[in-house]
Amino acid sequence: MKALKRVIRMLLHTFLWPWRKAYRRRNGVAVQEERHELPNDAFLGLVGEKLAEGHTAVIWVKGYSMRPFIEFGRDRVKLAPFDELKVGDAVLAQIAPGHYVLHRIIQRDGERLTLQGDGNVRGVEHCLCGDVCGVVTEYIRPGRTLLASDKRLQRRIRLWRWLRPIRRYLLWLYRECI
Repeated sequence: MKALKRVIRMLLHTFLWPWRKAYRRRNGVAVQEERHELPNDAFLGLVGEKLAEGHTAVIWVKGYSMRPFIEFGRDRVKLAPFDELKVGDAVLAQIAPGHYVLHRIIQRDGERLTLQGDGNVRGVEHCLCGDVCGVVTEYIRPGRTLLASDKRLQRRIRLWRWLRPIRRYLLWLYRECI
């Protein structure tokens, strides 16, 4: 099995290099500049307080749980207070005291929300609507900004949710291609 993966990886790198090059040119690459990072519980707690006051915030994302829509080290998101929450929204939520996640709402049952990262295959989190600090309104990439309400982006998000049974293989292919 490992030999087969190695052969597939080699073929992908060989035949898809023009696509990889165009992808990196269009979406930028991970930022290499030095940044100071704060612990999530302290920093995102402050962000949550500012969002509760009605302000907006732009933050760098950490982690790979929202791949392929949000990349660690490359993308930032603009968070804003929300009026309503619906399935498909990416939200910053506190799922336990001091533990924050930026994941997408996959199910809503009254005040109870089920969250899952786009790059996660199995795990889900649960929280209440009152635990949500803010909703993503913009995805900021090097050289361009995507509005969360963009119709093309919304179609891709719906397709990605529909492809959940084969997400593991698509994510592996994505990691090998970028």
